[in-house]
Amino acid sequence: MPETAQTSGSVIQTGGVAFANHLPLALIAGPCQLEGRTHALEVASALKEMAQKLGIGLVFKSSFDKANRTSGRSARGVGLDEALPVFAEIRESLGLPVLTDVHEAEQCARAAQAVDILQIPAFLCRQTDLLLAAAATGRVVNVKKGQFLAPWDMAHVASKVTQAGNPNVIVTERGASFGYNTLVSDMRALPIMARVTGGAPVVFDATHSVQQPGGQGATSGGQREFVAVLARAAVAVGVAGVFIETHPDPDRAPSDGPNMVALADLPALVETLMAFDRLAKASA
Repeated sequence: MPETAQTSGSVIQTGGVAFANHLPLALIAGPCQLEGRTHALEVASALKEMAQKLGIGLVFKSSFDKANRTSGRSARGVGLDEALPVFAEIRESLGLPVLTDVHEAEQCARAAQAVDILQIPAFLCRQTDLLLAAAATGRVVNVKKGQFLAPWDMAHVASKVTQAGNPNVIVTERGASFGYNTLVSDMRALPIMARVTGGAPVVFDATHSVQQPGGQGATSGGQREFVAVLARAAVAVGVAGVFIETHPDPDRAPSDGPNMVALADLPALVETLMAFDRLAKASA
């Protein structure tokens, strides 16, 4: 049988959502950048309604700071102080677990007060102090594989978290650098990362995988039309979850608009992915 990511391994639960390579697909979704309380609550509410209707575990995602920008003129976000109460309200009023990314070790403990999953950005995945600070919070740590790493290199990245005493680590594939302004997704990375990490849940980031870093000069571009293509391929391999950034009007979003999925288009895509997931895991 061909190798899949469905290696029996870790089951990580947070906020009622389970991530495991052999369990039903989970979803991480939300706007790339936190744009304010009203916008975040509207998107989170729509996502919760969709998730309940389809029967899929959902984690809400948004970034308080987009530190990795193409240009110094790019919008970065509302900042940690303004974001924390919003994240806490989404958890309390909607009952959704929340994920956000951290960029500095000093942010980890503060962010952990209001979110369930701390995400390590791809470009920072080898930063030992950041990984250890995230691990020390006891929260789930989702580490994105750097665009510059081979999938087997994630064994060392994940072990920094687990050897610090935190077994709750998820690894995420988001494409590899391929020439200028281009990423390519190698689906072999999904089962390889599951294997070398001892069965850590593997997530596929479908929207950042179609990003074109710096592709519009002062900003990054993207090929939104290929999100569904790559997501279907990854789910057919067998993964614990998919990561899909979404926005009511992606073309007017302050960050990563070209690769985000329109909120209105997301339910149909997720329903298709769930069907692919059932087929992949039934035949494993």
